[in-house]
Amino acid sequence: MLILLGYLVVIGTVFGGYVMTGGHLGALYQPAELVIIGGAGIGAFIVGNNGKAIKGTMKAIPLLFRRSKYTKSMYMDLLALLYRLMAKSRQQGMFSLERDIENPKESEIFASYPRILADAVMLDFIVDYLRLIISGNMNTFEIEALMDEEIETHESEAEVPANSLAMVGDSLPAFGIVAAVMGWFTLWLQPIVRQRSWGR
Repeated sequence: MLILLGYLVVIGTVFGGYVMTGGHLGALYQPAELVIIGGAGIGAFIVGNNGKAIKGTMKAIPLLFRRSKYTKSMYMDLLALLYRLMAKSRQQGMFSLERDIENPKESEIFASYPRILADAVMLDFIVDYLRLIISGNMNTFEIEALMDEEIETHESEAEVPANSLAMVGDSLPAFGIVAAVMGWFTLWLQPIVRQRSWGR
């Protein structure tokens, strides 16, 4: 919602100010230049990214218009879930969590937090590291380092769509200049073309 509001403010102030100075909106409608800028931007996006990045960006664009699901209530659910899991492990031992982590969707504890169950990435992260803790094959420092590395990897992968769009955004002004120069050349050459056509 805020993104749409921001776009409306930008468009309203830019075009409103242009009209206030005596400009005509019809003069700004140049479909050929839009084709040049838009086509060049899309081409640069395809050239500068691999298939995985392009696919990820297409999936991420609709998320811009949705509210983030990671709200305060989501964090409270996560803390409550972890507290109940740790409380059960203290009372009944770590091996009592095996049934919960092997089938989290059938677990009474996990079922109390449907938003956690709906987030596959978060659910897998919790279950995988609880399984490592129960196995006892790694000490706490190794598990912590592994968790930090996975979080960093996930963050870097999540930033790929943003970086891809930022690259296109950085290149659009250059494409705009190219389109403007081409339009200027076309306008400048029109009298010459007319003179030659009249001469014939």
